[in-house]
Amino acid sequence: MRGIMNVVKTLVGFLNEYARGLTFTIITLFLLSYCLHPDRFAAHYSFIQTKDIYIEMERSFLPRDNSCDLIVTGKTQLLYPNEHPREDPAALARRLEILPGGQWKPQNCHSLFNVAIILPYRNRPTQLAIFMNFIHPFLQSQNLDYRIFVIEQSPTREFNRAKLFNVGYVEATKINDFHCFIFQDIDLIPQNPDNIYACTKMPRHMSSSVNTFRYNLPYNGLFGGAIALTSKQFKTANGFANFFYGWGGEDDDFYERLQNRGLTITRFGPDVAQYYMLTHKKEKPSVARYENLESGSRKYDSDGLNSLEYKVLDHELRPLYFWILADV
Repeated sequence: MRGIMNVVKTLVGFLNEYARGLTFTIITLFLLSYCLHPDRFAAHYSFIQTKDIYIEMERSFLPRDNSCDLIVTGKTQLLYPNEHPREDPAALARRLEILPGGQWKPQNCHSLFNVAIILPYRNRPTQLAIFMNFIHPFLQSQNLDYRIFVIEQSPTREFNRAKLFNVGYVEATKINDFHCFIFQDIDLIPQNPDNIYACTKMPRHMSSSVNTFRYNLPYNGLFGGAIALTSKQFKTANGFANFFYGWGGEDDDFYERLQNRGLTITRFGPDVAQYYMLTHKKEKPSVARYENLESGSRKYDSDGLNSLEYKVLDHELRPLYFWILADV
């Protein structure tokens, strides 16, 4: 009898171990399937068809006899950055005929697009070098009249990406009457030449298809990474919120600001809006981001461009960009 009981105990123990192992396997497979399944992303979002990109662009100038052509190729071959650029910035600027402060426009035709590119920055020298090495030829191939601004935050407080965007906008408007503004992170590299770096008739989420998300859009309300707005659209939204110190939340708040002002966002197709994210250290999310998001809806009118306070500590016309050091 005792022998039978021992066999039963052994069998029960085996079954328990088997059940635990089976449960673990099922859970693992479920989580893996969930993570890899494309339907968990907003992959099938609404977008401007490639054939309609030309007519949906918001031109800065009226066409002339010598206006530059805007060519949308429809090709899907992806571009990749040189992650180990060796050319000296000054030499690169001379070769590409870039004016001091990161300014360029075509000489053989009149560009239809006048663009300021605003890049918030702190302690990313490697990514900045890779980005500059890639982006100038990319922009020049689109015949844009553009200037690049790098807004570096002084080290006194936590990083405030949104406020640096506001600073960049205000400082850029002091230099030129830019029609279109691109607000972008320096770790994102556009991979399709048809991703025109100019504004559309509505605010555009440019980086809706990033390699780190397997070229899928995580959720329809995402409006970060790289975005394009006309000056009028940005002023209508009262710019970004100024109180998002630390990482996270400012993009969602800005999306809601646009919705509140009746501005719907648009995108190019997943094949056009493809980006390659450069390797970088992930920042720790701010503990206040959810609280800031909750209170943000009450501050659209009172906080933004109309309440912006900052101090320019230094500035310099560098070979590939206009550098501004700001205390925010």
